[in-house]
Amino acid sequence: MHLVSKIAVLVLAGLAVAGCSATAEVQGQSADGTEIFSGTAQGKMDGSGVLQVRSNLGRSCTGNFVYETNRRGAGNFACTDGSSGPFEFTSTGSTGVGTGNIDGKVFTFTFG
Repeated sequence: MHLVSKIAVLVLAGLAVAGCSATAEVQGQSADGTEIFSGTAQGKMDGSGVLQVRSNLGRSCTGNFVYETNRRGAGNFACTDGSSGPFEFTSTGSTGVGTGNIDGKVFTFTFG
């Protein structure tokens, strides 16, 4: 087992024993650069989680997600202005990148 894998297993085991979740900062923007998002992603030990962001235009969105593989996850946003849409991401363990679409408007984000 590689050193990184061993460390990840130890961290996950520690979180499982403690019953904890992990939270990371999220930063993103629309493809045209007119809307900037920031917020948090909270991942649980069962492979589910919640992504919460607020934009510079006042829009707040919450998306529940699940990991579909060790590194890839997907979810759907529901926003306070009635807009919604899917998102997906790839995680390296402590950081990651993702893309999504809210009512036809493409956005990208990073976390960690």
